[in-house]
Amino acid sequence: MSFETSRRGFLTGASAAVLAPLHGVIARAENAPFKLAVATYSLREFQRDLAIKMIKQMNVRYANVKEYHLPANDTPKQLSKGRREFEEAGIEIVAGGVITLDKNDDADIRRYFEYAKTCGMPLMVIAPTTETMPRIEPFVKEYNIKTAIHNHGPEDKHFPTPQSSLQAVKNLDQRCGVCIDVGHTLRAGADVLESISEAGPRLFDMHIKDARDMKKGDGCPVGEGVFPVVDIFKRLRKMNYTGTVSLEYEIEEDNPLAGMKASFAYMRGVLAGLGS
Repeated sequence: MSFETSRRGFLTGASAAVLAPLHGVIARAENAPFKLAVATYSLREFQRDLAIKMIKQMNVRYANVKEYHLPANDTPKQLSKGRREFEEAGIEIVAGGVITLDKNDDADIRRYFEYAKTCGMPLMVIAPTTETMPRIEPFVKEYNIKTAIHNHGPEDKHFPTPQSSLQAVKNLDQRCGVCIDVGHTLRAGADVLESISEAGPRLFDMHIKDARDMKKGDGCPVGEGVFPVVDIFKRLRKMNYTGTVSLEYEIEEDNPLAGMKASFAYMRGVLAGLGS
């Protein structure tokens, strides 16, 4: 069965769930084994206070925070204040990133682990190199903060696919894992469903998005394109995935709210449909 056929075949149940009362859909979605989160890169054109308001308007409780909203060069006092602003809004910081760790230097790596600690990030989604990843592992152990290598597609000379990320962490501490970016994975020609299965317990986060034409990069709200979102959620559920699926909405950067709301409505509908 093709991805598109599977997606369309599921739409009746998913659409019905989306049309159900919103609080019921959200409640069923939040009973799923994995969490839906906002990757705040999606809100990169907005300052922290407005980004937080927009996340609340989406009825989302979890955030993967990018440096736009908790700058790594801020003082610990400033970072603690920013962290409290998320927490007081009822938003849990589940990860930070993508954080570039390409300097083969312990002091630079420690600086970012201290940053993550101060911000209350249990997971750092990272863009390391093949040289820096072994140097990162001791900090994972020292700080007890997980790391997940984010694959960036065919242009990434280090980690274009989830498989290349897995190769880098397979012999490292179990807290060293991967973040599968659906769009970059498909662009690199990898099978996203097989990649999820291969990652197994090393999968800590996923960056979800959609496009009407993958080759043209014609982005759209999740559920309106050709990405196999339903099959992805089915696979995650089958393997009892307990990590996060973070919406990384790369389009409409000046006005993303409507598209992000539609994306979450669709994903909640899928989760509610699977749950029923």
